[in-house]
Amino acid sequence: MQKVLVIVSFMALILAGCSGEKDECVVAPPSIEKPVSIEIQQLQDSLVNLSSKEELVDLLTHHPLVHDYIFRRTEYPSDSAFINQLFAKLTSPHMDTLVMETKRVFGDLSGLKQQFDEAFSNVKYYYPDFTPPKIQTVVSGLETDMLVTDSLIIVGLDFYLGRGAKYRPKMYEYLLRKYDPNDIVPCAMLIYGIEGRFNKNQPNDKTVLADMVVFGKSFYFAKHMLPCVPDSVFIWYTPEEMKGTRSNEDLIWARFVDSQVLYATSHKVKQDYLGERPVTIQVGEKCPGRIGQWVGWQIVNKYAEKHSEATLPQVMKAADAQQLFRESYYKPKKR
Repeated sequence: MQKVLVIVSFMALILAGCSGEKDECVVAPPSIEKPVSIEIQQLQDSLVNLSSKEELVDLLTHHPLVHDYIFRRTEYPSDSAFINQLFAKLTSPHMDTLVMETKRVFGDLSGLKQQFDEAFSNVKYYYPDFTPPKIQTVVSGLETDMLVTDSLIIVGLDFYLGRGAKYRPKMYEYLLRKYDPNDIVPCAMLIYGIEGRFNKNQPNDKTVLADMVVFGKSFYFAKHMLPCVPDSVFIWYTPEEMKGTRSNEDLIWARFVDSQVLYATSHKVKQDYLGERPVTIQVGEKCPGRIGQWVGWQIVNKYAEKHSEATLPQVMKAADAQQLFRESYYKPKKR
């Protein structure tokens, strides 16, 4: 079976949101000779137009990852219980509504295809041996948002319908920010960017700084695959949070230094500064969550600036977080 890299809804790793201050585009790579053009296999209509449980079994047999991970077969006591409950769910009027909503929001998926084409063409430029994955879309009944493996991406479109949707995932508002239509491809690129085939690290380094740099490199990677997508779409901060974070970068950094965060190794400290939460109260009442990930991004940006001769793959291969940090000379000044 294919190696499963990430199921996004189960990871408190990655983030994104609405647009804040206008961001500059990073330098886009030159056009490659044969740009990537992916095909999206749409399974949502097939899933809701089933006429029998036998058809459902046949469909899931041909799509085992949809069976195992999108609809979570292991959470059911038996195959029969799984098929019975799933068939009832897929043939309910609510699923028809979700499919109609996906068509209203995404149309024929040409916009989604175009952004995937851009991102994968850029990955191909930096990594010529890269083989783009297959893309499938489904409606999961708000079960699962996205699955990324080494050769396949499955997108639960109903998770990404945005603010105007009739049905939305049941979660806190600050978590819902990453489920707008324009978040799908940036999220996929963040997952690629944190995966070990691109993002090298030292597994024995358990410090907060090491995790900050790994996250920072994932943002650096994703931004270069989608050069003009605003930073806020990757980090999922509101415009106010984005502005405040940039304006107070020196104060945020001072708190990290004063609290001796960088070389801590405890799970609690990592959750406080890197984890998924509405605010990082240890820094300030208005400091957004995951602030350590954002600071890690700035450190990697500064490292790349200081090593302007380094290619993106070379930056991503910089496995020693302590050395990368030293050579970044990161020390934000008051704006």
